Formats: sequence, C-alpha cells, structure tokens
Amino acid sequence: MQVAHARAEFEEANARIKQRTGRDLILAIVIGVAIGAIVLASLIFAKWPFAIVGGAVALLGVFEFVRALQGAGRRVDLIPQLIAGLLLVLSAVFLDPWLHWVSLFAAVALVIVCRLIGQMTARDGRVYASVLDDVLASGFIPVYVPFLASLALILLRQENGEWWVLSFLIVAIAADTGAYVTGLTLGKHPMAPRISPKKTWEGFAGAAVASVIAGILLAWLLLDLPWWTGIIFGLVVLGTATAGDLGESMVKRDLGIKDMSSWLPGHGGVLDRLDSILPSAVAGLALYFLLAPLVLS
Repeated sequence: MQVAHARAEFEEANARIKQRTGRDLILAIVIGVAIGAIVLASLIFAKWPFAIVGGAVALLGVFEFVRALQGAGRRVDLIPQLIAGLLLVLSAVFLDPWLHWVSLFAAVALVIVCRLIGQMTARDGRVYASVLDDVLASGFIPVYVPFLASLALILLRQENGEWWVLSFLIVAIAADTGAYVTGLTLGKHPMAPRISPKKTWEGFAGAAVASVIAGILLAWLLLDLPWWTGIIFGLVVLGTATAGDLGESMVKRDLGIKDMSSWLPGHGGVLDRLDSILPSAVAGLALYFLLAPLVLS
C-alpha cells in the first residue's frame, strides 16, 4: 500500500510537471541518462568513438533543422546541407585548424550556390525577399550546427582534450539542470518572456550556482587546474549555454514550433538538447587555450 501510495504521488507530481513544462519527467530522465552514458563511454575509452558519435549527432541535427525549416515553408536543400556538414566534421578530425576555416567557407558557399541553382531551375515566381530568406537560412545551418559541433572535435584532438570536452559538457548540463530545477520550484520572474516565457531569473540564478560548483569541482578533480579557474570556466560556459538556449528558442518561435522534432521523447529533438552545448563548444576550446598553461605540475 505504501509503494502504491508513493507511486500515485509520484505520478501526480510528474503530471503537474508535464502540465507546466510540457515534458514527461520520467522519459526525460531515462533518455538523458542513456545519452550521457554513451557520451561518457565514448570519451573515457578512446577519442575516436566520440568523434563518430559527435559527427553523427551533428548530421542528425542538420537533418532535423532542415526539416523544421522546410516545414515552415523555407526552401532549404537537404543533400547539400548533409554534404557540407560531413565536410566540416571530417575537416575537424583530420585537417589542421586553419584549414578548418577554409572548409567552413567552402561548406557555406556550397549550400548557397546549390540553393540559388535550385531556385533558378524551379521558376516558381518566388519573390526576392523569400529567396533571400532561403539563402540566409541555408548559409546559417552549416555555421550553427556542424561548425560549432566540429569545434568540440578540434578540442578533442588536443592533449587531454577528452577531459576538456567532458568538462564543458558537464558544466552545460549542470546549467540546464540547475535552471530547470530552480525555475520549476522557485521561478516567478520571467527572464525573456517574448522569447521563452518559461525561463525565469530564478532559474538563471540556479544555473549560475550549479555551473560554478561544477566548474570548481572539474578544475580541481579532472583538469588539474587551480580551483579559482573553475569559477571562470563555469561562468563562461553559463553565458554560452544560456545564449544558446535563448537563441534556439528564438528560432523555434520564428518557425512557430515548440520542438525541432519528437525524436527524443521527453526532450524534443536533437537540437533541443544541443542548443546550450553547441555554443559552449566555442567556450570550451577558447578556455583550453587560455587555461591549459595553468595546469598544475
């Protein structure tokens, strides 16, 4: 009877959370733990499994973003986008970093040229403003998804890079979790009501505390850095994670959708999980070059 009563209370609480956030808490936890286990295993045992996982996730994100844009009426070409994404992933894994910038320009040029050729052959009377929107959206996808994801692969190639990748992922996840829990329990003051009405300043405060604590612990226990560098690490990743979260919310609001897809029950789509992680890869790579010289002997 006690077990049944506890289960009923948990289901009731889960129903209230789902009503407030639109997420199934149990499914979200199960899928989140499974994804975390795959990523952790791919980083601990060798670098190449994470490169495969990261590249595959980046291409899935490209596919998902293209489908979301197409569903909103934008003309975006899927195959060129996947080719451009694969080019950036392979460039990050095998080429020198300066050549990676060349690959980025080549990827953006490829998708824009393909879109213009597609528009010229369509002859559907599409107005100039719509064509310009299509071109800008096409050029934005390689920069937003595969390029930002590829920076994590460049970080992975550095000495002890796997631990830095793991660290920025943990801090970004800690920020998301802190914001979710604090916002759910204490959230009253909206942070950006026109972009994401459910995000609150209380949630941001919880994210800041969680990020700083995670940063200090990781600097001390994993990265062999002075403890105070963990504060810098946590705050920088907090900023990029928050900006990425709000940025994706703005894109979804513009497209008129709640989630990029329904591939991950309880989470939404792949990009709904990568929104805070993609820009945090930039922070992780920059912090590596800034803080790595301070590694304790």
